[in-house]
Amino acid sequence: MDRVLSHLTLNTRQFHELTLRMRVVLSQLPLSLTVLLIVVGGFLFHPDLLSSQSFLVGVGLQVVLLAVCVLVPWDRLPHASFLVIPLLDFIPIGLMRHGAGTVITGVGLLAVFPIIWLAASGLYPRAALAVGFLASLGIVWAPVFFSDAAVNLESLTQSFLLPFIMLAIGVTIRVMTASMMAQQAVVEEKDRALQVLLEESARRERLLETVVNSVDIGLMAVDEAGRPMLTNRKLEQFRALAGGTGDATEADLQIFQQDGQSAMPEARRPTRRAAEGQVFSDYLLWWGERPHQRVLSTSSRLMTNQAGTREGSVVTFNDVTELVTALNAKDEFVATVSHELRTPLTAIRGYLELLTGMPDLQPEVASGLEVVSRNSERLHKLVVDLLSAAEGSPEITPVPTDVSGLVVQRVANARERNINPQVCFEDYTEPGLVALCDASRIGQVLDNLLSNAVKYSPGGGRVTVRAAEVDGEVECSVTDQGSGMSAEELGGVFSKFFRTSAARNAAIPGVGLGLAISKAIVERHGGTISCRSVEGEGSTFTFRLPLAHVGQNQQLQSQEL
Repeated sequence: MDRVLSHLTLNTRQFHELTLRMRVVLSQLPLSLTVLLIVVGGFLFHPDLLSSQSFLVGVGLQVVLLAVCVLVPWDRLPHASFLVIPLLDFIPIGLMRHGAGTVITGVGLLAVFPIIWLAASGLYPRAALAVGFLASLGIVWAPVFFSDAAVNLESLTQSFLLPFIMLAIGVTIRVMTASMMAQQAVVEEKDRALQVLLEESARRERLLETVVNSVDIGLMAVDEAGRPMLTNRKLEQFRALAGGTGDATEADLQIFQQDGQSAMPEARRPTRRAAEGQVFSDYLLWWGERPHQRVLSTSSRLMTNQAGTREGSVVTFNDVTELVTALNAKDEFVATVSHELRTPLTAIRGYLELLTGMPDLQPEVASGLEVVSRNSERLHKLVVDLLSAAEGSPEITPVPTDVSGLVVQRVANARERNINPQVCFEDYTEPGLVALCDASRIGQVLDNLLSNAVKYSPGGGRVTVRAAEVDGEVECSVTDQGSGMSAEELGGVFSKFFRTSAARNAAIPGVGLGLAISKAIVERHGGTISCRSVEGEGSTFTFRLPLAHVGQNQQLQSQEL
């Protein structure tokens, strides 16, 4: 019924979206149009029908009821008041049926329209079915009781089938309407829930937009194909700095490598790398041209769904120009100072060798020269460390190296240089270990670790050195029983200029470069270095290097021969 009535509105609006007055008019209109069709047919084919007074009265009442539907403000009356219209429809239908007589049969079937209206309204369903049945019965019996014909069983049962047909139609319509109303209630409930979700989604979207535009870093979210899904204002500022206007893509931006002049290849640009599923941190890029060039640190993280499938990536852009400028100035200062110290230090060490080589030195002079020599060696090591730190990535020449012999040699040297008689060395190095490495650089790593083990063991104890083959790699470790480190200090142990609180409080000499240099050397070999430490119990530093292959071992043997 709702579909039929919706068609009467030319489908411009759904029936339930109309005003109550319009819905009442459209509900009455099918009956009124059918009556009009009967009147036109009677005028054309049965002119004597229009001479029937009861038929004309019934038609007139139909016109009145349609006018009432149009004129009455049903929205201001109680909601169920419109049901009076289908109830009154039975009166003109009965009059028209009686007036049509045998000229036009079946006029009583017009009762199906108010029956459908009552049943489809959903209001008072049992009463509506009962009233519809009784009204249809009244249409059949009223002419029998009010005419001059004799009332008998035959006259009462002659058209008795009509009310039962109307009852069956009403029950059918009621069942269908109840089902549709239940479905409509479910749909409306889902619609309300959907509206709540949409409002919540819109609120979260506004919150997200506010947050991403408030942070002082550039943000970009890309899908799995690398298409931008979300950007913020800060990123747009960075893009404008790199010449990005309008629909410019990342390939059109002025992004340079570390020298600030060589264009960064498209394959190495952050969004392209993120689109390929790469995860990276602190990836430095130089944006824009000088003198307005800025250094951005970029990072990328994956976005995954509940199944763990990649849905895209989020790329961040952070301006670190001032930090990079400060680090470069610091490295230049360190390198300059180290070079300036190296020249006079070389002269001091040279003259010390001449003086200590002179015969018949008085004991006081020899002792003083020993102190000077020892401190010049410390100063020389400090200058070497500063230069190594300023150089950045150390240069290495990896060749097959007898690591077992190298470890034994460095432990022996550490024993000779040991000035703390309370510290003893234990060496558990397996023989025959051959790694692909630069012997002088790995020797520097061992010297740093052994020197630290002695320095940070002021109370004495054992310094244990182990070297063995583990998981297809050469693993070396140095363990001391010194002061150890806290968990917080352990996180920065390989940073440049890092000193523990125990080292500062005990005035242990050093500037905190040895471990940072050692980490750079090991990683340049493709290896790893790590530290385990417990405060007050000591530390263990472990590094791994790749094993030499069979052909490389044969090369080492030929070199030894």
